[in-house]
Amino acid sequence: MHGHRMFELAQALAVAKSRQDVPAALRLFHPGVVLETPAFGTTARGLAENEKALRRFFASFPDYDVALHGHASNGDTLVCWGTARLTMTGNRFGVLPNGERAEIPVFIQFTFREDLIAGERFFFDLATLCAQSGVSTDAVRQRLFPALTGGDAA
Repeated sequence: MHGHRMFELAQALAVAKSRQDVPAALRLFHPGVVLETPAFGTTARGLAENEKALRRFFASFPDYDVALHGHASNGDTLVCWGTARLTMTGNRFGVLPNGERAEIPVFIQFTFREDLIAGERFFFDLATLCAQSGVSTDAVRQRLFPALTGGDAA
């Protein structure tokens, strides 16, 4: 797949997610898509799990917006970098956020199959998100990674 087409799909996904348009996002995914978010310790496989993961994400960050500033590809993989703006809400992470909108750098790695997105690895710094949201990174990590910290699972 050409780099131009890969970026076209990634940009369409960024637009769909920025509108919290789950059906539009799902149309861009291969049926076997794998979405990984290492900062949250989550992996969603297939369309049904990804739909659930996206809806849960948008419930926690209802004003999510991402802008892609650059990209590079090697024919198999596309990497993009940009900025996400989002407000942490609710108590999914076991903390009470300040309601301020965070602005964080992001790095996203994509793979493709059959002219669709087959994989997305979404990287960002959890501590930066927590600091701008007025919450303890340690408390959020305890909630996200109970086996490592002894906390409750999110």
